[in-house]
Amino acid sequence: MNLDKILGIKYPIIQGGMANITDGKFAATVSEAGALGVIGAASMNGERLRREIRICKSLTQKPFAVNLMLLNPYTEEMAKIVIEEEVPIVITGAGNPSKYVDDWHKAKIKIFPVVANPTLAIRLEKQGVDGIIAEGNEAGGHIGEMTSMTLILQTCDKVKIPVIAAGGIASGKQMLAAEVLGACGVQIGTLFLGSEECPIHSNYKDLLVNSRYNKVTVIGRTAGLPIRLLRNDMTNNYLREEKAGKDKMELEHYTLGAMKKAVESGDLVNGSFMAGLTVTQIEDIKPVKEILDTLMEEYHQEIEKIHAKF
Repeated sequence: MNLDKILGIKYPIIQGGMANITDGKFAATVSEAGALGVIGAASMNGERLRREIRICKSLTQKPFAVNLMLLNPYTEEMAKIVIEEEVPIVITGAGNPSKYVDDWHKAKIKIFPVVANPTLAIRLEKQGVDGIIAEGNEAGGHIGEMTSMTLILQTCDKVKIPVIAAGGIASGKQMLAAEVLGACGVQIGTLFLGSEECPIHSNYKDLLVNSRYNKVTVIGRTAGLPIRLLRNDMTNNYLREEKAGKDKMELEHYTLGAMKKAVESGDLVNGSFMAGLTVTQIEDIKPVKEILDTLMEEYHQEIEKIHAKF
């Protein structure tokens, strides 16, 4: 894997940007530990984003990124802010970043869109982005339809720019598997939720550590916006009403403000506790540095095991 060389970081790992969670302080912590810290700007306005960028820059001199969800009503303002604040890397989702590519490149910003299918990756390569984050549906939060195994392989086969694997990665073995499929690095989200420094409620962390396979579910398929998260009363009610044929507006009654309830107050009944399928690999809460060092140690151990077989 050579994402570390491409981005000027120690490890070929990007921390997934997560709305309401990965702020400037947390992104700086990840960058200081050797990966690429990412500020999740989806729930922010321009003023808040600028503040978080400055916090991050005050805490680290190492590269970091901002994740922009292009459906955010403040996107036009944010697109200028990342230039003004000299953000080195922008990761985009929920839209096509082509209208910003020229301006961002003039500001020496590297651009990495998140995609859920190879067709979009091909189109974005033609529009001049610097790399692709191919995220399979094992990921937490908003997901597509393709699994990581198929998406990463097909994307790597179709484009010549760097491809970063995402979705279902939380160990050195999974990192190596992604590399075999052609990825130059990985993006990891769920595993970082289980870090000491992650600014989420203790109830959220307790759920992560105690989760089982049957505790992860997907809501929102009928509305065309599937979300993977941990099962609770909110998801059970949503799925019941979704099955009954309730429309999108009626279903939003359950999800509006639910993420904030999970992150800030740890509301076990009404909160939206987003997590991917790797949640069962979180056995305890550890410092970010230990998580990263363990990942890389496992990765190198797996390479050595393969070499020993041949």
